[in-house]
Amino acid sequence: MRWDAQQLTTDAPSALPGLARLNQLVRSVTTPEFAGVTFHEVLAKSALNHVSGASNAMPNAWTINPYRGCSHACVYCFARPTHDYLELGAGDGFDREIVVKVNVAEVLAAELKRPRWAKATAEAGGVPAVALGTNTDPYQRAEGRYSLMPGILHELTSARVPFSILTKGSLLRRDLDLIAAAAEEVPVSLAMSIAVYDDELQASVEPGTPSTKARLATVRAIREKGMPCQVFLMPILPLLTDGVDHLDHALGMVADSGATSVVWTPLHLKPGVKQWYLAWLGREHPELMPAYARLYSRGAYAPAEYRRWLEERMRPLLRKHRLARGSEATGTGGPVVARGSGDLRVPVTGRRAGSGPAFPPASAVDQQLALF
Repeated sequence: MRWDAQQLTTDAPSALPGLARLNQLVRSVTTPEFAGVTFHEVLAKSALNHVSGASNAMPNAWTINPYRGCSHACVYCFARPTHDYLELGAGDGFDREIVVKVNVAEVLAAELKRPRWAKATAEAGGVPAVALGTNTDPYQRAEGRYSLMPGILHELTSARVPFSILTKGSLLRRDLDLIAAAAEEVPVSLAMSIAVYDDELQASVEPGTPSTKARLATVRAIREKGMPCQVFLMPILPLLTDGVDHLDHALGMVADSGATSVVWTPLHLKPGVKQWYLAWLGREHPELMPAYARLYSRGAYAPAEYRRWLEERMRPLLRKHRLARGSEATGTGGPVVARGSGDLRVPVTGRRAGSGPAFPPASAVDQQLALF
């Protein structure tokens, strides 16, 4: 493809303020294939991020984020406020101004040899696991151009570092052979994030993502490689994807893909995300605005009553579809990296998916919200 590049410096009047302040910007590029998106190539000073606030069970939680911002453009993405630091904006800027750490693999290789990593290993009583995809997606569309993940995976495997990947990107299939080879050397955990199982709603709420069908096919491809794969059915959107018909249909499709477990949580609307999500909701589903105002009146999280109600709704559906409930890793929020030696080659199921989803009618909205 043809890229139009512009060299930028901290003195250039066109330089974006946050990026210029970091003094690591190499160039900004655009291409017709990514209409409306600008990629800001930077030289990263670090690749490994230590996650503070981890529990005693996981005192050392680490992540790698080869990109900042995400062209998946999920209106509910919790990582949006991270773009405010760069003065790029948590709204359209998060979707369209993508920071690319072009040297991330080389920096990672150096960091894994430094005393800091040796100290983290000693404190953890073994090599800490590294999570990818818990902030912005490592297999978003830009990865097709920059191919940063193969280098990252190579360095982690060479240093015998366990890792997990959480993604919405079907591009992960490009690296399946590399990941499968890594799993022969170190513990690896994979999860596909698939929140919405209605094509029209999916295209509206997460317009830059691969289709639900493509992501389920990626789950099946992972399973056919003999590796476990969780599905993160999250966030569950109140009054949009929490109906019994939608959840039943979703879990049927997940089971049919061969996924080994399911993780779910209801929508979380922290500051910066809440405004963006509610702006979308007001455009697409204005009838739900009063209900959401009540549901999230006490803070960023759905109330405990709603969470208990959702738990009770999910439990029999999991039994019906014979799906195990998975869990998130403490600290990172990604899939747990299993360190045991269990049999990874769980048979892939082949059941036919259930009927399509049916959403609660508008007349049922207030009745449902009155429960909480």
